[in-house]
Amino acid sequence: MKKQTKRILRIVFILASIGSLFFVPWVLVWAWIVPLPDTVQEQVNEAIDHGFDGIIVYVDQGRKEPAFYAAGWKNREKKIPADPHSLFKIASISKLYDAVAITKLVNDKRLSLDKTLADYFPELVGRIQNADKISLRMMVQHRSGIPNFTDTPNFWIDPPKSSKEALELILDSPADFEPGEDYAYSNTNYLLISELIEKVVGYSKFQYIKEEILTPLGLKNTFGSIRDVDIDDVMSGYYVGYESDLKTEDQGMLATAADVGTFLRALNDGSLFEEGEQDIYTSIYVYEHTGLVPGYQSIAKYHKDIDTVVIQFTNTTDFDGYNWNLSEIIYSRIVKILRRQKSS
Repeated sequence: MKKQTKRILRIVFILASIGSLFFVPWVLVWAWIVPLPDTVQEQVNEAIDHGFDGIIVYVDQGRKEPAFYAAGWKNREKKIPADPHSLFKIASISKLYDAVAITKLVNDKRLSLDKTLADYFPELVGRIQNADKISLRMMVQHRSGIPNFTDTPNFWIDPPKSSKEALELILDSPADFEPGEDYAYSNTNYLLISELIEKVVGYSKFQYIKEEILTPLGLKNTFGSIRDVDIDDVMSGYYVGYESDLKTEDQGMLATAADVGTFLRALNDGSLFEEGEQDIYTSIYVYEHTGLVPGYQSIAKYHKDIDTVVIQFTNTTDFDGYNWNLSEIIYSRIVKILRRQKSS
């Protein structure tokens, strides 16, 4: 990230922090209490009225053809309307793919959930507290006690340039808690999991995910990095108070809403798994996820009561979390509309 960009973001963070002390979140109250519209598209349109630059929603209602909804901008500067088939940075939704990869390697006896961090990375003994007590299962479940590198000071203002640099941010730090004694979401767990997958298979984690997950499902619009795509296919990302487009920042996996939705249904109905794999997966991880990086927030869930997958992408984030809360309110209202339509 350029020095000028870092300086501007630092100022934005400070001003946003001060402003949030005096701001009453009436926008959240209003978004929640206004009458529910009749259609998903109307609710998607309301998201733009609440301050989002753009939104994409994908709905797969079982036997129906998937439905696509969009409003606002794909690119605010160029006035390009939101395209429901745009690529989007899915952030921590990618942890679902990682957990499936671990499941498949465990089922193939190439990994053991009970082996420790010390077994797989002996060089980290003495650098990560309790390395000899932290099992792979604990890392997958965020029960390791390893500090979260994205919580370190100024992480998003001056992000590390590699996984090695990211890991170094927490080396020699005290554990958050004793392994297995508590839960704390930590991206460091999945950084180590990614390194472990590559160590075992001998090539990139994303290539393994492509071979074992994407290709079998026929998913051609999921990518490991911004470097692997045509930048014009990517939805722009914005941070409140900072005018520049954030889409060129490399922040992990990208996918279309349809690809994420297809993956999520296969994850939930079990068609993604070989014999024995679903029991392993169920024992270690969840079946839904959210994602957040500067400029991009996403929600991916399957709603069993109406047999419906709903994926929501919004491309405007902020410091104080109001946009995240707004996105969750919008998502819950979309699900309410779908439930009402199902019962009518």
